[in-house]
Amino acid sequence: MTGRAEGSRRAPEAVRHRLARFAERAAGHGLDLPASPPFPHAMEAVWDASEFVAGACERDPDLLADLLRTGDLLNPAAPGDIHRRVRRAAEAGDEAALAAALRRVRRREMVRIAWRDIAGWADLEETTGELTALAEAALEAAYSRLSAWERARSGSPTGPGGAPMDLVILGMGKLGAGELNFSSDIDLVFAYPEEGEVTGGPAPLTHHEFFERLARRLIKAIGAVTADGFVFRVDTRLRPYGESGPLVMGFDAMETYYEGVGREWERYAWIKARPVAGDLDAGTRLLDRLRPFVYRRYLDFGVFESLREMKALIRAEIRRKGLEDDIKLGPGGIREVEFIGQVFQLVHGGRIPELRRRRLLEVLPVLAGHGFLPAEVADRLAAGYRFLRRVEHRLQEYADRQTHRLPTDPEDRRRLARAMGYPGWTAFAADLSRVREEIDAAFRGLLEPGPRAPAGDAAGRDMADVWQAGAASGRARSVLAEAGYTDPDRLLAALDGLRKAPSLRLLSPEGRRRLDRLVPRLLERAARTKRPLQAALRTLAVVEAIGRRTAYFALLAENPGALDHLVRLCEASPWVADHLARHPAVLDELLDPAALMTPPDRGALEAELRARLGRLDPDDLEGRMDELRRFKQANLLRVAAADLAGTQPLVETSRRLTELAEVILAEVVRMAWDHLEAKHGRPPCDSAEGEPPCFAVAAYGKFGGVEMGYGSDLDLVFLHDGRPGAATGGPRPVDVPVFFARLGQRVIHILATHTPAGRLYPVDMRLRPSGEAGLLVSHVDAFAAYQREQAWTWEHQALVRARVVAGPEALARRFVEIRAQVLARPRDPVRLAREIRGMRDRLVAAHAPEGGEGFDPKFDPGGILDIEFLVQYLVLLEAHRHPKILEWTSTIRFIDALAGAGILPGDEARRLRQAYLEYREAVHRCHLEARPARVPAERFGRLREGVRRAWRRHLPPG
Repeated sequence: MTGRAEGSRRAPEAVRHRLARFAERAAGHGLDLPASPPFPHAMEAVWDASEFVAGACERDPDLLADLLRTGDLLNPAAPGDIHRRVRRAAEAGDEAALAAALRRVRRREMVRIAWRDIAGWADLEETTGELTALAEAALEAAYSRLSAWERARSGSPTGPGGAPMDLVILGMGKLGAGELNFSSDIDLVFAYPEEGEVTGGPAPLTHHEFFERLARRLIKAIGAVTADGFVFRVDTRLRPYGESGPLVMGFDAMETYYEGVGREWERYAWIKARPVAGDLDAGTRLLDRLRPFVYRRYLDFGVFESLREMKALIRAEIRRKGLEDDIKLGPGGIREVEFIGQVFQLVHGGRIPELRRRRLLEVLPVLAGHGFLPAEVADRLAAGYRFLRRVEHRLQEYADRQTHRLPTDPEDRRRLARAMGYPGWTAFAADLSRVREEIDAAFRGLLEPGPRAPAGDAAGRDMADVWQAGAASGRARSVLAEAGYTDPDRLLAALDGLRKAPSLRLLSPEGRRRLDRLVPRLLERAARTKRPLQAALRTLAVVEAIGRRTAYFALLAENPGALDHLVRLCEASPWVADHLARHPAVLDELLDPAALMTPPDRGALEAELRARLGRLDPDDLEGRMDELRRFKQANLLRVAAADLAGTQPLVETSRRLTELAEVILAEVVRMAWDHLEAKHGRPPCDSAEGEPPCFAVAAYGKFGGVEMGYGSDLDLVFLHDGRPGAATGGPRPVDVPVFFARLGQRVIHILATHTPAGRLYPVDMRLRPSGEAGLLVSHVDAFAAYQREQAWTWEHQALVRARVVAGPEALARRFVEIRAQVLARPRDPVRLAREIRGMRDRLVAAHAPEGGEGFDPKFDPGGILDIEFLVQYLVLLEAHRHPKILEWTSTIRFIDALAGAGILPGDEARRLRQAYLEYREAVHRCHLEARPARVPAERFGRLREGVRRAWRRHLPPG
């Protein structure tokens, strides 16, 4: 598959005689053909392979003379060369002269491109790139001249403020992708930014009328066949409503069309759309507006059925039209490779921006990189595509005719094989057959449904009958009981409720078909779990909550592995089932089991969040807030899945949840700071000068102690280092305290506000100086003074688990210093013990649930609260003698540090550590199971007694 003309093979005798005659005629025109290799051999190959090139040069030897004199034939076009040559040719006085000039320059460039391609002097990218550049240059040059003439005759369309308005010319298909073939049509769509009236003209004219007139003149200038031929055939059928629709449309009308009636095949067509002439910036804005139609924000498995239909139509067309020998449309042809790439772009492009590429050869490696295609398959498809595109060019370069049919005439076959670098047809046909078989195999495997029960499988039919007929089926109860469901009536009632659910009442016929495929499979998979009834009921609740988002029905029906993960997670945890029901977008995470069971570390979290937000407009606060919420929800599910699978201990779960909150909080602070700085300017700061934002967030409680759970709120304190008495330096300056108060409010707003995507975290600010009566954001010096002079003992208890989680290093170091100074003060043991006991009793009275059997691991004597208060008492009592224990903020780390300092005996520390971890594990499991945190009284009897004994020893009643 070299695709290069081999100079060692002599051209046929007839070709050599023809070349000799041309050389004599060229000499008469003063053209001496280069005699040094490889030019003579290349010229033989070109004359043999292309009647178009040979005929053009023989009719006009000056054409070849010009190509040689300028060096254009022997070198690839530099960026802008083709545009410059076309612009010079288009300097004509009227439309007839313009059309003739464009056709002459087109013939020159096509001879040059074909020659270089056949001779092996250009690779595929050069050939398709220069053909695309020629089309763009012709469109832009013609548009520029025609637009000026039309404005002089009819007046000028204008936009807001009277700025001139231009037509937007969008290239579709191979033109949009920069992949034009040698004798390609160019697919165009015309649009204009706004409706209005033309100004300065002799008669009233709407923008639509003006631009339609201009578009028709442009099509004629480029596509009409004249005595000089044509420039490019123009196809405008990809516009809204096709041939029956208006030739040009305003942006608003186009957006309305694609939002309301756009079809799946049109999404497929718009993947390659690109502004190619006219107002390129406005064209980019239009594509941004249409992107939600082309690339759905969720994983678009709902498109599978329509793509399967499209794939079936492709195969039916091949059979009906007898296209087996067509290298574009036939089996294993160019269109099948393109279809493979574009299917994945439609399904996944909304979530993976790297897939929004127009060139197929750039898409295939991305598919391999994301695991959608095996790397070897992607490589074979790329190599096969290159091979077929070269064959396509050789077929079309012979007569400058649009054809994709393989020849049947022996001489034509010899010519094609030789043009592709083969000694004869047999060798070429063998490689071509292998390439097409590899592509065909990949195409046939595409979009095939995953493993499922065969249509004739009895269990599959039975579950389908249960879903369709419900309790009316005489066998429904026995089918469910035999499958392992302990309460068939309860499940039948749930299925009946799902059928009548308000959220599903208005399903489209396609949505109903998707639901009908999904539910029987769900019932089969739930029956294989340890607790079938719980698994089925919880998963059906998720299905009902998904409602009319039927693409998720398709996702689960198309991916048995994803459905299995969903059923198992719902069986294991009603909390996870509820999380999925409230945030169905996280169902996408079920598609990658490896990623689902391996939550990302902090660095990967930061990279993922940057990538997600990088796709959004920095000024789109609402969109960024929603994306933050989706990011949190997806990563909560990843942590929970690994947790439920038993692949990570509780301490690791808490660490990952804490890191997730830290990453989100850092981004929230950045967003809030950037917004206020743009509005008011940067506040002058002291120690944090030059290291914005001079604003820090201290985490308390579970967040500060790296002990977060799935439903934890954020206990926060905000600090700043703004210069007192100063103001910001922006266009709307405010006093420094006002700036930071607004900053704190904005951070809380972004964290705690409910949006359609949910809420990030509840925020508790009551631990700030003076509590709810205090300033929302404190100057770090005022915070220090308050902690030294006014804070209660319980506030110092809270400070034990406090740490800075967002902000500059200077402020973080200052906070650490203040904390150490405050916590390491000598204290009266008796008074401290009395205050600690009193605070514990008040918390139990305020928060412990009344009544209830068993043991409450959080609030009952000998539980979590006793361990935490005991540890905090010892830290406050001993830190002045052992300041190193203040390096930590987590209870477990404190226990280890107190033992290391000899404050806690080793056995006692081990008992406290074990009790603390087991209690937290019990509470954690209760939360995942959505039930109150109570366990049988006898479960932790020994551990409780050990905690109470330690409490009595260190904090005796007094």
